[in-house]
Amino acid sequence: MSDTFTPIHEVGEFGLIERMRAVLGPPADPDVRLGIDDDAAVYTIGEGRVHVFTTDALIEGVHFDRAFMPMPHLGVKAVAINVSDVVAMNAQPRFATIALGLPASMSVEQVEGFYAGVRQACEAYGVTLIGGDTTTARYLTVVVSMIGEAREEAVVFRRGARPGDLMCVTGDLGGAYAGLKILLEQRRVLRETEGDYEPDLDPFRYVIARQLTPTARLRTIRDWAERRVRPHALIDVSDGLASEVHHICRQSDCGALVRTAALPIHPETRAVADEFREDVDTYALFGGEDYELLFALPEEDLDKLDPESFTVVGQFTEASEGIRAQTPEGGVIPLTAGGYQHFSNGA
Repeated sequence: MSDTFTPIHEVGEFGLIERMRAVLGPPADPDVRLGIDDDAAVYTIGEGRVHVFTTDALIEGVHFDRAFMPMPHLGVKAVAINVSDVVAMNAQPRFATIALGLPASMSVEQVEGFYAGVRQACEAYGVTLIGGDTTTARYLTVVVSMIGEAREEAVVFRRGARPGDLMCVTGDLGGAYAGLKILLEQRRVLRETEGDYEPDLDPFRYVIARQLTPTARLRTIRDWAERRVRPHALIDVSDGLASEVHHICRQSDCGALVRTAALPIHPETRAVADEFREDVDTYALFGGEDYELLFALPEEDLDKLDPESFTVVGQFTEASEGIRAQTPEGGVIPLTAGGYQHFSNGA
């Protein structure tokens, strides 16, 4: 055991993961096709098929606030974000387990509500819940592990983008962050008025749903399979578009140019940004939790896909060109990763 004490915030989440990788070394089992380095691990199961395996934790006070997160919504979200990791490998979700850490303030009825949401999401995505664990905890903690399945040649990693590939995203961006802004503001006002306030959330139903009950893009990858399209690289947008672009570029040894004028943004997201007098592009680039898909598409496959199902927001380039953003006025500036950072100083 080393006597050195390095605060985790000094290396950050991804620096810590690199340290873990160095301690563990490469996977010893030859059946492992990919360990630590993507949205999910991949291992062979025979006959040209693989399992993809992912685990995600949701911690009260870090990932959600029970003041505005109904338990059924939390159940839906816990399943959906794991399905999103499986989908981000171009695989189909199959089985899941859930470990729950329950504080004394939780009731049986709240737990039942949580599992009602879990059942709803499992039925929607074709997932079978096969077990888990329950224990006491200081804060409500939800840990979901999920197994997906795919043909080995169908799996898509972060590492396959090539210079000239189109940078594409499904759906719209920034909505989940906009929803979070509204919920936090409503909570602030309720506390200041000591409950003597009736929130009006009707104008923000779309963005609030994007925050509380995100949708994994399982239908998208099924559509790709029917159209015989396989992107060169793929990742889901959990930490913000800018962060995910950096992940793909680092793994693929390439650069990128993001055209901010092309970012798909819902009108309700723009309205929230206007209300808070903030730049809506910041929501899209750094907000996170949209769980859309970012993918590198060969230009020759552009006409094979439904044009309504995605937006071209830029292009992957040579690594020497760096990772940049082009403003609506035509200026080009460096694009930092940004997004939410676990273990940041003071978090």
